[in-house]
Amino acid sequence: MTSPPLITIIIAVFNGAKTLQQCIDSVAQQTYPNKELIILDGGSKDGTVDLLKANQQAISYWVTEPDNGIYNAWNKGVAQAKGEWICFLGADDFFWNLEVLETLAKQLVLIPPYIRVAYGQIMLLTADGVNIHAVGEPWDKVKKRFKHKMSIPHQGVMHRRNLFELRGKFDESYQIVGDYELLLRELKAGDAAFISDIIVTGMRQGGISSNPQQSLTILREVRRAQITHGQNLPSRIWLMAVVRVYIRLLLWRVLGEKRTRKALDVGRRIMGLPAYWTKT
Repeated sequence: MTSPPLITIIIAVFNGAKTLQQCIDSVAQQTYPNKELIILDGGSKDGTVDLLKANQQAISYWVTEPDNGIYNAWNKGVAQAKGEWICFLGADDFFWNLEVLETLAKQLVLIPPYIRVAYGQIMLLTADGVNIHAVGEPWDKVKKRFKHKMSIPHQGVMHRRNLFELRGKFDESYQIVGDYELLLRELKAGDAAFISDIIVTGMRQGGISSNPQQSLTILREVRRAQITHGQNLPSRIWLMAVVRVYIRLLLWRVLGEKRTRKALDVGRRIMGLPAYWTKT
């Protein structure tokens, strides 16, 4: 029998008092006991630190100090982690149900050692917590796409500890896609394991995340990561993503944000996809 793996959950937070309690509770109340919770606070001023002090019994390690962004905080967390598998939650994310880690652990022990990345689905939510739709497809469907864009949901990813020993830390020069760049080191020639029939986390969406200007920043960083890993010419997939963003940016300016979101969701419905833009 393979012993149940220790799973480390790392949370980076800055002024996240409004949602952090739900996130902590979703970890602390898991039916799976073999876990540790690490929280890195970037020097919050909104009551987050008081909340951390009140939840010390549920936290294996926490610190509050200025940091240089989320990837700097995550690297600090990895340095403290003892788990065989490591996952990362945002302060406004939460495990989808109380059996998530127990369900994952049963599958993680079956994954061969050469696979260092495993993932399930995540549920996208409105800022008010209303379900939008689940994302995350099997690896054989997204493997080729991964070289051109982030095609697996990082909030649903479990990282084997030796991934960081073999591939190094998060590159802290990235602002948004440091997770993609790290996984690209591993998955440009390796494989991931998709754990089916499980939603790992709920992830709130906000207006800033779907703003075209933010999307352009993401695409620029994605391209930088691709060049770093030998993809000197942009792919058709990446170029089409850029075109779509510029079309959205033009519509944003001509029609205004509200009308553009409605128009984009009309297009999604025509393609048989659920509404997204009017909900975020």
